[in-house]
Amino acid sequence: MHYFNLNPTVAVAAVAFLSALPTAQAGLYTKSSPVLQVDAKNYDRLIAKSNHTSVVEFYAPWCGHCQNLKPAYEKAAKNLDGLAKVAAVNCDEDENKQLCGMMGVKGFPTLKIVRPGKKKGSKPVVDDYNGERTAKAIVNAVVDKINNHVKRVTDKDIDTFLSTNNETAKALLFTDKGTTSALLRSLAIDFLDVISFAQIRDKESKATELFGIESYPTLVLLPGGDKDGLVYQGEMKKPAMLKFLSQVGEPNPDPAPSKSNGDKKSEKKSEKKGKKDKKDKAPKDSSETTSTTTSESSEATEVPPTADSKPKVTEVAPPIPAITSSQALINECLHPKAHICVLAFVPAAHGETAEKALTSLSEIAFKHAHADRHLFPFFEVHTDNEAIAPVLKGLELTGEIELVAVNAKRGWWRHYEGDFGSVSVESWIDTIRMNEGPRNKLPEAVIGEVIQESDTPTGKPVETVEVKLEENVKIEVDTEPETTSWQGAEPTPEATDAPPKHEEL
Repeated sequence: MHYFNLNPTVAVAAVAFLSALPTAQAGLYTKSSPVLQVDAKNYDRLIAKSNHTSVVEFYAPWCGHCQNLKPAYEKAAKNLDGLAKVAAVNCDEDENKQLCGMMGVKGFPTLKIVRPGKKKGSKPVVDDYNGERTAKAIVNAVVDKINNHVKRVTDKDIDTFLSTNNETAKALLFTDKGTTSALLRSLAIDFLDVISFAQIRDKESKATELFGIESYPTLVLLPGGDKDGLVYQGEMKKPAMLKFLSQVGEPNPDPAPSKSNGDKKSEKKSEKKGKKDKKDKAPKDSSETTSTTTSESSEATEVPPTADSKPKVTEVAPPIPAITSSQALINECLHPKAHICVLAFVPAAHGETAEKALTSLSEIAFKHAHADRHLFPFFEVHTDNEAIAPVLKGLELTGEIELVAVNAKRGWWRHYEGDFGSVSVESWIDTIRMNEGPRNKLPEAVIGEVIQESDTPTGKPVETVEVKLEENVKIEVDTEPETTSWQGAEPTPEATDAPPKHEEL
């Protein structure tokens, strides 16, 4: 932990480094992204002066490691929604280069956790994040840094807590847990100086008997004065709890409210109003520009061609190879030493939806091949081949078009859910490359032995052997994803991108 102090020498060197970067490109995060987009104009208001803890990514759009981090970072943003802020600053924008230099950014991506100082009005505490490049690791690191304004109350001090500032509203959570959850800490921050929060363990018999607590967790709200206490009856989820606590006082306004908890309709109205105001007159304070406006301008920015750009030549992506037998499927993807494969289960006659899925995969494979990036193979598998039916049954695939990734060597498989457009499919492929997302246990019965046959995609002569599958195979979710080290290591082979133009940390 350290307080941020600007070293003039470091700042000058960092600004010089950032000034030498390529011309600005469109940002990584779109308007609909759960990641809050911040710039030099609103950083102080949205991050530095916020009551909430934030994690901020300083990135450049051309940075390969930044692109690989995007799926995990957006997943972290969804998991931290309502608990902390997940933000990003595009250091490739000229207006942001001084901010990035002042924050000591020397490579991309750089992640920093920013939280309010201990005293009101003091400088925020800024810590470098050097953990793993996974959503889980980022979330855990940020949760650990959320300030705790919840008082631990015991039988000895329950009377003192209740009698102090009797007119002030109080919220008491009775729990059998020894730690204070991120949810309760975030609520205490929302109602800072409005409601006093306390946590009381189930072993505190005097306090629990005083309030007649019979189950845990139980949230009790004391409005203050002579008003009767209220017992919360809903789920322990933030939106409902926020509404319940708002009965005694409004939460502190935040300059960057959660997208899921906030009123999206009013957000859209604000955007329209902002555009109208710009036509009428220039804003008095440019710092009032919202992150949404920044997002829109970044989205509309096109990447300018570099001096050594070559004329674009339209090339048609070749179709992905088709697997026509169950043994070929085993030989390529379902034997004990087989690595990752992406399989598109489609009817032989294809159809519009199947063509869309196959085209998306072929374009993604073509793109990575041209960039000399290693990518696992994609295969088309025909579902009207009866020999494939046991595999479909074992994986519980019932759709006409199904995309799955399998790793027989590691014993897992992943199911794609969504439309079959190239953007959505590529995002899913990226999560596999980054070792993110849920994984199902691959049934052992679908694994077979390699036997050469004539109709495999590799053209090796062999005889056909059908896949046998046991009945009632249970599929379990593997909750521990493979991870890569953040510091001093490159991504895994699946996550390796084209060589960066500048040093990336």
